[in-house]
Amino acid sequence: MPKLDFIHNSVKNALIADGWRVTDDPYIIEYLKTRLYADLGAERPIAAERGEQKIVIEVKSFLGASKFQDLKEALGQYDIYSYLLEETDPERKLYVAISNEAYKNFFSQEVIKLILDKHQLPLIIVNISQEEIVKWIN
Repeated sequence: MPKLDFIHNSVKNALIADGWRVTDDPYIIEYLKTRLYADLGAERPIAAERGEQKIVIEVKSFLGASKFQDLKEALGQYDIYSYLLEETDPERKLYVAISNEAYKNFFSQEVIKLILDKHQLPLIIVNISQEEIVKWIN
């Protein structure tokens, strides 16, 4: 089992406060003989469609010595998980959850905005101290 990210529990609590039901902690992605672990799986009822919205969340703190290295690892992990989810659970959308501080201090840089725009990285921005979702970026 992988080590939990520093902000894992705060992200989980924020999802629950936002009306999500955490179904998997961790969410296991299995394809052929490969098993990977995303941080969380969650579902939320959609009244208009009488179905459920299903997501997988990979939590990233961006507390490493190099934020660019953290970003490279997060983008690579996102790509791998999204490719495998297309095969194993295509109704789930993959998000990367980050703290509001990381979003303000690192993700607000123009070069990072360009990379995220080109990559189309879905984000969940979480206020860690208040354990609430601040913003969804699809």
